[in-house]
Parts: sequence; structure tokens; C-alpha cells
Amino acid sequence: MKIGFIGLGIMGSRMAANLQKHGNSLVVFNRTRAKAEPLLGPCGTFSDSPAKLAEQVDVLFTMLAHPGAVEQAALGADGFLSHLRPNALWVDCSSVNPSFSKKMAAEAARREVHFVDAPVTGSAAPAAEGKLIFWVGADTADLERIRPLLLCMGNKIVHAGGHGMGTSIKMVVNLLLGTGMAAFAEAMALGEGLGLSSKMLFDSLLGTPAVAPFLTAKREKIESGNYEAEFPLRWMQKDMHLASVSAYESGVAIPLTNVTKEIYRFAMRGGHDTEDFSAICEFTMGGNRKERGA
Repeated sequence: MKIGFIGLGIMGSRMAANLQKHGNSLVVFNRTRAKAEPLLGPCGTFSDSPAKLAEQVDVLFTMLAHPGAVEQAALGADGFLSHLRPNALWVDCSSVNPSFSKKMAAEAARREVHFVDAPVTGSAAPAAEGKLIFWVGADTADLERIRPLLLCMGNKIVHAGGHGMGTSIKMVVNLLLGTGMAAFAEAMALGEGLGLSSKMLFDSLLGTPAVAPFLTAKREKIESGNYEAEFPLRWMQKDMHLASVSAYESGVAIPLTNVTKEIYRFAMRGGHDTEDFSAICEFTMGGNRKERGA
């Protein structure tokens, strides 16, 4: 089985490396070739375009930043979708909205290509350790065909249903992550405004039912002010916007998410866009400190 991988950013580069660690040879493409260099050698070759890559593979993984990037790679000039062989399998691990996944599934079917939406939960460290969770929307036979490959990169696979269902649950998960982080930032700002130290707040809140477990792993970033990206804030804002789009398409009201995504947008304008999404704490808490003259 020949495997292709397009998109070698924070997540994709680590996922591709884990496929190689399990003995798989890859053909890779990334707009910036330098990001592909660590993967090149006996088990990795670089292709000049998505189209040329597609001609060589049976299974293609994409891990790209947003729907526009996926559509360009698939259907744009030198796009891969018309160059995959009949019965090849395209696995899109990007965080996109469900209606977009269904659109791509239809485009793939027109070309006799099988499609799987398989976005992941987990940031840079779980990606490196092969501990991602895959949320899968696919026909059962297609999932079983790629299950061994997914288990090279993750330790849990949830088959959510047919096309678009993997991206549907990913929308729900990231809505919870984004709003949870912003709510924690606001709570910390209030606590400090009432005279509690940040250490007291962290020690008292983390590990209690009031706080999402993932926030414990963000303590060091928030306390040190070192927001090196594990999951960039701009992509969290993008995912919350896609959740809002999905809610509109489904006739569901999500006012809390709509407000929160705009807070992330303000944080982007404040220069936090490429930082970890936990930098929403710096934006919220720091702004309140300035207001108090602290």
C-alpha cells in the first residue's frame, strides 16, 4: 500500500513521522518544502505537486489548516482529486465543517475515490507520541481498510457514522475546548480582581469538577507567559467560526459560542494569533490588569 501525506504543519509532520516509524514509506507534499526535509530519505520522497503525489499512492492523508486549503489542494490547479486512482482512499484529517466534508465526499465519489473524514483531538505532544483520538465519518469497510494506519498515529478511533459525522463531533469537541478556555480566563480575571493570587486560583480550581481537565496541562504556559503554540489561537477561532456556520446550517442557536469566537478574534488582533490558544488568558487577564492599573 503506497501512502501519501499532504500538510506537514505542527500536527501533520508528527503524524507522518509516526507512520514512518511503523515501517510505512510516504510520498509527501507541503507548500514549504523545508518542513518536509526531516521526513525525506529511504522512507520518504517529496512530490512537486498534489497531483503528482496522487498518481503514486493508494491512500492519501491530508492535514490542512482550513476548508479553503483542503479544497485548493484537492480541486485547484495541480489538485490531487482527479489524479487519484479509482478505488483509492482519501482521508481528510483537517478540522473542517461537516457540510464541507460531505461536499468533498461527493466530489470524491464522482471520481470513484473513497472518502473518510477523520479529524483528530490532541495537540503537538499527543501527535508526536501517537496518542491522537480520531473521529471518523466513513463507510465501515473504508475505516477497516485504514484502521492499522490510524493506529500508527493515534490510540483511539471513534466511528461516528457516515460522511461528515467525524467532523461533526470534532466541531462539538472544539466548541467545548474553546469556550472552556475562555471561561477559565474570565474566571481567573475575576479572581485576581477580587484579590486572589493566580497561584491560589490555580491550586484551588484545577482538578475540581468546575474546571475542564485539559486546563491542567495549560497551567505552565499561562503562569510563565510562554505561549508557544501546541494549537494556535487562530485555528481555534477558525474552528469556533466553523461551529457557528454549522449551527446556522442546522438551525441551532449557539449564542455563547458566537460571543466567544469574537473574543478570540479580538485576541488575534491583539497579536496572539500564532500563539497557543491558551493565550486567551493573557488577552483576558492582562487586559483586566491594565484596567485596574495592576
